[in-house]
Amino acid sequence: MGEWQRIFVQNLTVPPHNQRRRHSPPRESTAFQFILKSVEGDALKLRALDEMSDVEFQLRLSFFDVTYHHFFGKTWRSATKPLKAGLGHPPAVVFHETVYFHTSLDYPSIVLVVEVVATARRRDGTPQEMSCGFGIVHLFNSRSEPTNLNLKDKGLSLYHGTPRALLHPLLQEPIEMNKNLMVIDSCHLQCSLQPHPPLEAVYHLLPENTLVSSLQRIPGMLAAHEGDLFQKPRLMKTVTWYLEKLSIHLYPSLERFEEELLDLLMSDQGNSMLDGNTLAVQERRLHIGVHNGFCFVQPPQVVVVVPEAEVARGRTGSLQRKQGAGVRPSSEGQALVLRSRIHLTEMVHHPAFGVVLLLEYVFSVASGPDGKTPSVTSLTTPAYMHSIRWAVWNPSPDAASSNVVLPLQGGVQHNPSHVLVYKTPPATMSSEEVKQVESGTVQFHFSTGSEEQPAVAGKPSSSTKGEAPLSKNPPPTPSPRSPPSPQVLVSTQDYSRGPGLSISQLSVPPVSCSSKTPSQPSGGALPSQSSEALRQLQEDNPRGAITHLESNLSYSSLAQESPTADQLQELPFTPVHVPIMALGPHSESPSTGLTRAALARLRASGFPQLLDCNKEPVQIVDPVDPVNFIPQREEADLLQNNEIILQFLAFTRAAEDRTALETWPKTIYFTFQFYRFPPVTTPRLQLVNADTSKAAPFISSSHILMQIKEDGTLNLGSPGFQLKYMVDPGFLKPGEQRWFIRYLAEHTLQIDAWDGDSLLLVGSAAVKLKHLLRQGRTAVQVHRELEVITMEYKQDTAVMSGEILKHGGVKPIGVHAVVRGRLHLSLANIGHLCEQRQRKSISLPPSCSRIISSHDGNSGFHGGSLLSSNAYSAGNVCQAQKLADVDSELAAMLFSRLREVSATFQHSSREASVTRRRKLERMLSVRRRESQEGDAAKKASLITGRHEDRIQHARDLQIIEAYRERIKAESIASMLSQAITTRHTLYATFGTAEFFEFALKNPYNVQHTVTIETDNPELSVIVDAREWRHFKRLTQTTTPLEEDMFHLQDDLTPQVYLRPKETVHIPFKYQAFSLEHAATMQQGPTELMFSKGKEDSAAPWKSCGMQTKHIRVSFTASGGKLLAILSVNVESQPHVVDQTFRFYHPELTFLKKSIRLPPWHTLPGAPVGMPGGEPEMFVRCSDPNIICETKKMGPGEPQDVFLKVAGGPSPQIKRFFLSIYTDPWLAAPTQIWQFYLHSLQRVDVSCITGQLTRLSLVLRGTQAIRKVKAYTSHPHELTVDPEGIFILPANGVQDLHLGVRPQSAGSRFVYLNLVDVEYHQLVSSWLVCLSCRQPLVSKAFEIVLPPGGGKGSNKRITYANPYPSRRVYFLHTNRPDLLQFKEDSFEIGGGETYTIGLRFAPSQSAGEEEILIYINDHEDKNEETFCVKVTYQ
Repeated sequence: MGEWQRIFVQNLTVPPHNQRRRHSPPRESTAFQFILKSVEGDALKLRALDEMSDVEFQLRLSFFDVTYHHFFGKTWRSATKPLKAGLGHPPAVVFHETVYFHTSLDYPSIVLVVEVVATARRRDGTPQEMSCGFGIVHLFNSRSEPTNLNLKDKGLSLYHGTPRALLHPLLQEPIEMNKNLMVIDSCHLQCSLQPHPPLEAVYHLLPENTLVSSLQRIPGMLAAHEGDLFQKPRLMKTVTWYLEKLSIHLYPSLERFEEELLDLLMSDQGNSMLDGNTLAVQERRLHIGVHNGFCFVQPPQVVVVVPEAEVARGRTGSLQRKQGAGVRPSSEGQALVLRSRIHLTEMVHHPAFGVVLLLEYVFSVASGPDGKTPSVTSLTTPAYMHSIRWAVWNPSPDAASSNVVLPLQGGVQHNPSHVLVYKTPPATMSSEEVKQVESGTVQFHFSTGSEEQPAVAGKPSSSTKGEAPLSKNPPPTPSPRSPPSPQVLVSTQDYSRGPGLSISQLSVPPVSCSSKTPSQPSGGALPSQSSEALRQLQEDNPRGAITHLESNLSYSSLAQESPTADQLQELPFTPVHVPIMALGPHSESPSTGLTRAALARLRASGFPQLLDCNKEPVQIVDPVDPVNFIPQREEADLLQNNEIILQFLAFTRAAEDRTALETWPKTIYFTFQFYRFPPVTTPRLQLVNADTSKAAPFISSSHILMQIKEDGTLNLGSPGFQLKYMVDPGFLKPGEQRWFIRYLAEHTLQIDAWDGDSLLLVGSAAVKLKHLLRQGRTAVQVHRELEVITMEYKQDTAVMSGEILKHGGVKPIGVHAVVRGRLHLSLANIGHLCEQRQRKSISLPPSCSRIISSHDGNSGFHGGSLLSSNAYSAGNVCQAQKLADVDSELAAMLFSRLREVSATFQHSSREASVTRRRKLERMLSVRRRESQEGDAAKKASLITGRHEDRIQHARDLQIIEAYRERIKAESIASMLSQAITTRHTLYATFGTAEFFEFALKNPYNVQHTVTIETDNPELSVIVDAREWRHFKRLTQTTTPLEEDMFHLQDDLTPQVYLRPKETVHIPFKYQAFSLEHAATMQQGPTELMFSKGKEDSAAPWKSCGMQTKHIRVSFTASGGKLLAILSVNVESQPHVVDQTFRFYHPELTFLKKSIRLPPWHTLPGAPVGMPGGEPEMFVRCSDPNIICETKKMGPGEPQDVFLKVAGGPSPQIKRFFLSIYTDPWLAAPTQIWQFYLHSLQRVDVSCITGQLTRLSLVLRGTQAIRKVKAYTSHPHELTVDPEGIFILPANGVQDLHLGVRPQSAGSRFVYLNLVDVEYHQLVSSWLVCLSCRQPLVSKAFEIVLPPGGGKGSNKRITYANPYPSRRVYFLHTNRPDLLQFKEDSFEIGGGETYTIGLRFAPSQSAGEEEILIYINDHEDKNEETFCVKVTYQ
């Protein structure tokens, strides 16, 4: 057995549970270091081991999934160690072993099980193993963050039994709280677990969920000098190997082998899939990868191999097999050849490195009557894959260029790809030749990178890594029986990562795709080919053939058209996606002033009246009046406490929305974010019709918003919904009052309205906040009527590659806005006097906090004891405390302390009964009297007890003395460190740079070169003098500035030179672009109420979920001396959101959008009269996994922001932010945009307008029974069955039937939600992508009608039944608002004529309308379509 086979067999692992691999998207793997120190406890002395010899102990580690009760990976075993039992010490086993691993399963239920096993020998010499207990180590917490476990002296608790008990179904999460697990008393494992980032360098050599010890050799890693290979792993040097002239021979012949294979597949599938159809070999693939015995070093390359006979003919084809059809033997070449050259750049000279080849066939079932293979681009062709043969080549480290012949393997033996492989046909097969031959062979020629020929003189070599240069010798002529030489092929065949997936893989359904992910082609552009060559390739490949990525062009044409020295020139950038225009900061929803009748109805509805601080009605301002903003007047106002009130009053239908009657919600809720306050989701509000007059048009009637109680009934109190925000300068940062005033003057409030029942977006509105500026007034109030608008995007049309570079070749997608209704909103600002006690806040930094010094009172040490962590501000004073009260570790060691705790517990238990306590007191008094009578024995017992107490106290004093001596050095060092530590607090927001300077002084009489190190990259030293000058100008800091102040080391760590006793100012900048984004899976209204006044208003700097960051900056002199320590506490603040975008996209796909930036001069903070024209804009995203960039299109051209976002599974909602800057140093964003990406399940429907298309969706139940209902965004086009409320069983499967009848042609989206009607939660969501085409119009009519009011017009048309039998027909139209039928259906005999009665509704305006009349049969399929052109004049 070779080295590779030995390592491969030894490291076979059990994969994780199928649900983990099926539903989890690719995640980043986390590396861990697990240190196993020792096991202590009396439980190690088992009675069963007393009669055995050679007793030793061993630790075993295994991965376990608590959720699915599944062990996976491979059990790691430590070396056996003896038991050590010292006098006065518990028995212990010392291991001192370190285990390394990495995993991407960052679930809290993924644990590491540690088992303590005793190994011994019986008297007869047979080995015996016994489990002494096990422990559970959690790798990730509830937030999927890696665990940093350091238990110190406490240790990891062990449980009785064996880890196999975890497989019992009663052991559910949280597993530690389960009553069936019993902790072993006084027995624990000393260990530590922590992340180990250096292991990331060997991820490609070590597979996931594989436990390795520190001394285990991994092929591809260099040996360590100090023993631990993984502490700082080093990689072996890689070499490039080339494989060419590869051919695969299958016996007795390729044609006969595939014939037998197809026969076996057809007999295995039965008649369920074939039914006389053709079964064909659609494609033959070869996976080639480098394997080190543990895993593939890189994802295998995927190439296409073709029969040798088809290469000679210059085309590819497929072998077809019909039931009962024979195949005639062929005398042409019977080998599969690879027409390209393979680069293996990851090879290492190691005996365990091998090249693995896997042959895979793609089969398809054709349904055509001609028996031909279907087109490879058809998305409806059933296709599936099978692995046929595999081989591994384990070359010697000193191998030279040679020809290699390997036998192919198959069957049930393990293979590196972990797939099922086709076995040699059994003895029942009809062909005697197949029974007696081997499994086949693969042969190729290999060479190393050092053996490549030099490039052509005078021309530079290609920049592509590993690309073979062209030879000056003419290519040899290939023989007809051997694969063509690689020199005659295009140079693009010398790819380093393989051609990726072939075109036919696009036809494989997602369910049947292999779990392996072939790598894509590496960087390096392909040489351009003429359109004539491409057209010839398409003509040579008929229907059913495979279009390959290789081109069999001649060498001469290649040398003439594509010299190696030519470089591709980038063309001017042309965006493929038509940009979405972003609203400017001054834009808002179109609004209209309320009419007097509307104001009277709203006032009569009983909305609460707002009163100012003097109990007077609030002054109502007209939104049309201009606002004269004077900042000095706002700052001089005595009423600095602003009470911002938002009142949601009513919601009105839009008269121009034709679908308002069908899609009008019954309940509604709103989401928005005001200033720095947390985002708000209002509770559901009922829409109650306020128009009691029948004369009012029903379509534009107003609806009052009413609150709903918990039982579902209406709250008959005051209508509307009110929110309050208290903005007090005493709670704001110094100077933030100006920011808030500027926010009110320049920003808009984005409000999203949602249907409370279907959870579908109704629309969005925006309102300017400038009318909330009081300008010296006591209070102001403004009423607004805002248009709620929804943006509808049509589906992006696929663009052919040839059309991208053509000017005007890309058709824009359809984007149009629809007014869904009008929101009646009231905004108010009531001023109040500030309380004196709130003017100062000790938690806020001083106003002049740009300069930080160690002498300004921010030192970390204020005096005190070595153990006390409390700092007292009244001088160097410390209150005396008991050591046991200060240090919990010492308290656990003192016997007297434990006795006090026990006595306290017993005393508290006695207090439960008053009668029992009284009886005990009486008994104690009787015993006290007896002791006073002179019982000598009892006196002696009392004296003995006191003596024992003295001995115990003396022992405690010795323990305290030893403990103090042990921690004295550490405590003194900590105190000295605190003495040189300066603390500073920053209040930072997303994307905004916080600048400050630290005054660093050299306390020595000699010069020093100080190294500045920080443990967080978000806090950095400003080393560029231009950036330093920019921030000093912004903050008006007057400290001196020096050019070339810092020296950068090789690792970019800054150093500064200090003269004796010199003080310099070190500039720092803190800027964070990353935010924690929790992808939500549910959406819906909240049940919280925010209208109770000031106590419900959240502080702007204490929003939920924001944690404090602690950053340590050390200033180290030469020799490792610490000069100073700067401890920076960063309080993250919520940021302002200027605009919100919301996109709906299919799940697990990339969203690519282009957003047009508004004109730069409209952005707040833009400089006036900037020289050089428009400034360049920069963008940063809060999610590092999202690609965003801006590109300058040219002078005077607008700028666009390009986004590429990876969508998650349905119904996940991804939220992220985008900051836009106009300065190159990214000091402060001019705009911050908020994005929501709704990932929905995609359903593609191809249909005809006016015709009913039926389909069904599969609903999967959750863990509990739910009452659900399906809602759609376009109920007039998409109907559901069942349409009412129905029961979704737990963990069950149920069909939801859909009926699609589109009214207009084109591509668009329809949203479908499945909602829990009891809890108003989103269960499932779909994105129905409609692709509609217009039916053929058989007849056309014209009619002229007068516009305006009236009774309409009645017309008639005739229809003749073309069938000889009696038929039933149904009538539909695309404009039901303009045309009604006298009868929606009619029955007519064969050949008879029927008169259809039409009634045209009056139109309010002049113009032309084309109305379609659909005549459908009894199955609702379109028979004929009439077009009526109506002219209103």
